[in-house]
Amino acid sequence: MASEITGVGVMDRLFGWFFQRKDDKPEPLSFAPREHDDGAAQITATGAFGTFLDLDGTIRSEIELINRYRTMEQVSTVNIALDQIMNEVIVEDDQEGVKINLDDLEVSDPVKEFIEKGFNEVLDLLDFKNNGYQLFKRWYVDGRIYFHVIIDQNATKDGIQELRYVDPRKIRKIREVVKRQLKQGQPNSAAEAVATQVKNEYYVFSDKGFNLGQTRPLTTAYPITGIKIAKDAVICTTSGLTDAAGSMALSYLHQAIKPLNMFSTLKDAAVIYRLSRAPERRVWYIDVGGMPRFKAEQFVHQLMDKYRTRINYDITSGEIRDDRRFMTMLEDFWIPKKSNGDGTKVDVLPPGTGFNQIDDIIFFMKELYLSMHVPVNRINPEDQVMGPGATEISRDEVNFGKFIAHLRRKFNRLFLALLGKQLVLKQVMSIEDFEKIQKKIDFTYSKDNYFEETKESQVLTMRYSLVPLVAPFVGRYVSNQWVRKVILKQNDEEIRELDQEIAEEATNPQYLGMPGQPQGEDGGEGDEGGDGAGMMIDPNAMPPTPPEPGVAGPDKAKEKAKDQKKQRPGFKTVANMLAKGS
Repeated sequence: MASEITGVGVMDRLFGWFFQRKDDKPEPLSFAPREHDDGAAQITATGAFGTFLDLDGTIRSEIELINRYRTMEQVSTVNIALDQIMNEVIVEDDQEGVKINLDDLEVSDPVKEFIEKGFNEVLDLLDFKNNGYQLFKRWYVDGRIYFHVIIDQNATKDGIQELRYVDPRKIRKIREVVKRQLKQGQPNSAAEAVATQVKNEYYVFSDKGFNLGQTRPLTTAYPITGIKIAKDAVICTTSGLTDAAGSMALSYLHQAIKPLNMFSTLKDAAVIYRLSRAPERRVWYIDVGGMPRFKAEQFVHQLMDKYRTRINYDITSGEIRDDRRFMTMLEDFWIPKKSNGDGTKVDVLPPGTGFNQIDDIIFFMKELYLSMHVPVNRINPEDQVMGPGATEISRDEVNFGKFIAHLRRKFNRLFLALLGKQLVLKQVMSIEDFEKIQKKIDFTYSKDNYFEETKESQVLTMRYSLVPLVAPFVGRYVSNQWVRKVILKQNDEEIRELDQEIAEEATNPQYLGMPGQPQGEDGGEGDEGGDGAGMMIDPNAMPPTPPEPGVAGPDKAKEKAKDQKKQRPGFKTVANMLAKGS
């Protein structure tokens, strides 16, 4: 059964809706299967609709991983490092925090306006201004994020009505494939290969967690007990990280599991050691006289219960409590002694030393930060240097800025998926057209990385400080084009755009009279009437023009040079071309 609106259909066997594509061609046959980073469970399609899936082991381990990631988030050290990442990616200011960039998209201006309007509607549906920080943190910690796209099937032109977050532990993407054997040469030869084609994709949702409460072998298949949902009715964005088999999506916290275990264990062990060895303990030698062994032990235990205190440390809550039910390392030592000895005496066991040595704890804390790609100099914020010097920006901060850019590009897939569905539902374009142009759509985030901005300003300062140094050699050993490409690092497209802007500003009264701009008829800059501000080529330093063959006498040569000087254009130096500061 299909909807009245062309392009959107309702499936009888699957919950939700789907896009009707123009050319629903099967996937091309290939011996190399397509790589996917969505962590979908791949099964072999059968003729019957009831499919049995061997998802027990994969689903169980994936749910356990998500629970493990969320438990790691509760650790204060990990949470502080996560805040460092979140604050760099999502800058919470008065603006939305992210804007769409359509400069590379070659479409008409009205279409661009529709796309920008659709993106603003997507941000409103996500409430990104208020919830952007939490949405990105969910995606980063879990390694995936799911949304149910709710539309009005009787009025699809209204677009997406609501986006509902779906717990990733209760939903999984399924990919049905068909395998065909490619025969070559002799039958059953080693040269035969298997070609894999994708037949169908959908999602499975189970509110009970895929029967994980039942005990069964991992090799036992079980039927799908949840509901099947159409692919287009769900938005799924993963981190792009998968396990070695490529069957399960991982979180960016996955690499921090082992360093966190080491750090937590060593930190708890250090606390226990300090509590157990800090106090001075007494060694009691009790004179039991000629008592039998049993009576002597009973007598010592009576004295122990009478005088000792039992202090225990709870590693879960960090509390210290007095508990007389268990033997602890803080108690005194009670040793029975025969009557022929020196009698009852008490010795003192000295406390431990080296309590201020925490180098091993700091080492594993640094390992934890490195596994999360956070610079280790952010462990102690008071030690950071926020100066303008180039040596005060570490390589870790530069790499951290690149890691933030990588996270933003991965998270952009959520915006593209939502934007595509919104534009197709509102009939701005077809799904095929959007899939062609989505690679040209970019998103710009608000930046708040002081180190990255400082580094960029230092690089620009160094580049433009070299321009006056090479100015005497322009026109003799190097060209203006070489200066712009090698020193200023301008590409051909930037050079064309800057030349056009400079030519337009040459006739703009707003910029007339500024250094590097023409002064009008009274004072041509660079000629006798100007001060030569911003010139890179000294006309007097140019070699004299040799006389043409057949032209005799120095007077003719001077007249020829004078005519060439008059024919020079208004913009004859790179300094004039770069007056805007480009």
